[in-house]
Amino acid sequence: MLKRVTFQVVALLVAATLVLSACGGPAASTSNVDWNTMASAEEGGGMEALIAAAQAEGELNVITLPRDWCNYGEMMDTFSAKYNIKVNSLLPDGGSADEIQEIIDNKETKGPQSPDVIDVGPAYGPLAKEQGLVAPYKVETWDTISGPKDSDGYYFIDYSGVMVLEVNSDVVTDIPTSFADLNDEKYAGQVALAGDPRASNQAAQSVYAAALANGGDLDNIQPGLEFFKELNEKGILLPLIADSGPIAKGETPITFQWNYLAAANKDNFAGNPNIEIVYPTDVNWGGYYYQAISAYAPHPAAARLWEEFLYSDEGHLIWMEGYCAPARLADMLERGVVPAELQAKLPDPALIASSIVPSADQLSAARELIKNEWDNVVGLDIK
Repeated sequence: MLKRVTFQVVALLVAATLVLSACGGPAASTSNVDWNTMASAEEGGGMEALIAAAQAEGELNVITLPRDWCNYGEMMDTFSAKYNIKVNSLLPDGGSADEIQEIIDNKETKGPQSPDVIDVGPAYGPLAKEQGLVAPYKVETWDTISGPKDSDGYYFIDYSGVMVLEVNSDVVTDIPTSFADLNDEKYAGQVALAGDPRASNQAAQSVYAAALANGGDLDNIQPGLEFFKELNEKGILLPLIADSGPIAKGETPITFQWNYLAAANKDNFAGNPNIEIVYPTDVNWGGYYYQAISAYAPHPAAARLWEEFLYSDEGHLIWMEGYCAPARLADMLERGVVPAELQAKLPDPALIASSIVPSADQLSAARELIKNEWDNVVGLDIK
């Protein structure tokens, strides 16, 4: 009799457990969530659910993020340690076009070369959305993001800066002060772009800025191409991509560069070589980048957690360490959570506010023109 009662009690407990599981206990609340389709953390059950799902995935694929770009090295290391998620850094020396292409090439397999998230120039955000390559998502701090952002969250501004000339003053003794100064044969073999303008947002925007410095406007890019044509014909423009290695070695003494990259190089070189950062007198050119999540992310929860981390106060302070003015800077300044030493690392707010920044449509048109006409007009293969 005792055995029969015991068996019945156990059976009832098992049945009750199955019913509770089916109704959705804590484990069931996240197990059926498809994070590929979640447009916010709240939609997927909240931040705790997102963190648990991301940690279960265990990895995150980022792409074209050099460690010295906007302090992304510290960003990746901190995120990895905080959440115990391995960060795989793909093509760190690539450009925005490479990021888009990698999504396209790997969207069927979602293999190890498939990016979860992208950080691209503004012309590429709308392009990726048009091609169905990115997924909508709004971080918890969405309402405090200042600047361009897609209303549905397909892409959103992350940080901004201004174009400068990064000059290795150990090699260059007569420091140029403008784009116009560079068109002088005394700088033969000394001027370089920080990427291939046919694929790199930064390099393409250098051409765009040169257009305005040479009589063009936001709808007339041709003077920029003609300027680089002249530099090439005079032997001034180098066929090398100027990253930190060639700059340090003196192989690319003068580089068109975002201010935050030039400042990071100056810090890292610590006087060997000496770096002069020049804000050109003939054009104050501003630029920003977009974040977006791949619609084919192999680690969709980790992708969304990465964005939450980037747009947290903690993530934004890490960007500021890398001299980048992040999207939520105004909100953080208003709340008094930005240390004075980090504020000092950023360009004068008036400089950023007065910089020339084209619209997304203008940037898209410029990107296409530069991509299609660089070989015909300038004729220099930069790699």
